[in-house]
This record gives sequence, structure tokens and C-alpha cells, in this order.
Amino acid sequence: MANLDWSQCPAVESAPDRRSGAWVFRDTRMPVATIFENLELGTSLDEIVEQYDVTREQIQAVLEFAARSLDAPPVPTSATGVADAHPV
Repeated sequence: MANLDWSQCPAVESAPDRRSGAWVFRDTRMPVATIFENLELGTSLDEIVEQYDVTREQIQAVLEFAARSLDAPPVPTSATGVADAHPV
């Protein structure tokens, strides 16, 4: 997975005194990485909510942030305001 700037996601935080500074869900000790690991194993969101101290809304916020972060960056335009995909 690409390195995401988790500092821009309001649902998570990193504190040196919790999980060695790993990104965790805000006000918890639950690492964000655990969600992705469980999803890779086929665990459902309902099972994750039952097993860990997080809400469906927290998980959805993290997943939406990750999805938005992987969107293609905007294409810069030239001075004329038209993007040239094939410069001569």
C-alpha cells in the first residue's frame, strides 16, 4: 500500500506513548494497520467491530480517507489553461 499522510485523517492519531507512535484510531490503542490486515484476511466489518474497540463509523472514515488518498492527483494545466498530454 502507498504511504499515506495519516496526519490528514481526523479519525486517527499518533502518540509516542501509545503503540510506539503507530497510527491508531483516535482515543484508542487500536492500530489502523490492524483494520487492513483483518480485511485482507477476509474479516467482515461487523466482525472487526465486535472484536476490537472501534465503531463502524471510525472504520469507514479510515477506509474513505485511504480511498481518497489514492485518487489520481489533478493534472496541471499549461499557461493557456489547456492540459497537453502529448507535448511536441
